[in-house]
Amino acid sequence: MLRSVLQTSAILSSSRNPAFRRWLSQEARGKIQAAVEASPVVLFMKGNPQMPQCGFSRAAVQVLEMQGVPQEKLKTYDILEDPELRSGIKEFSEWPTIPQIYINGEFVGGCDILLGMHQSGELQSLLEQNSIIPKISGESSP
Repeated sequence: MLRSVLQTSAILSSSRNPAFRRWLSQEARGKIQAAVEASPVVLFMKGNPQMPQCGFSRAAVQVLEMQGVPQEKLKTYDILEDPELRSGIKEFSEWPTIPQIYINGEFVGGCDILLGMHQSGELQSLLEQNSIIPKISGESSP
C-alpha cells in the first residue's frame, strides 16, 4: 500500500515538473522543423509584420528591417492563429517566450537576444555570414 502511495505521489509531482508536461509529437516536431527550414530567416511572432500583436514581436520585426533583411528571405508565423504551434514552438526550441527567430534553421533566441546581437553588431555579422544581407565592402568581420 505504501509503495503505491509513494509511486502515485512521484507521478503527480513529476507531472508538475516542466520536463514532464507534454511531449511534442513527431508529426508536430516535423511540421515545426519544416517551418524553421522554410526560409533563411524565420520569425515566430504574435501577429504579423504589418500588425504585430505585442511589443516584443514589433521590436523583432523592426530589428530585422533595420538590418535590411529582404522580405523574400523572411518567413513569419503568427502563433496566435495556431494554439498547437504556440505551445509546440516553445517545446521545440526549449525557449519559453515569443517571438523566436531562426537563421538558416538554427535557433538564435528571443527578442532580448536579438536586440543584444543587433546592438553589438553580432546580428549583422551572422546575417552577412549566412548570405542573408550583403556584406558591406570595406568592413572586416570580427
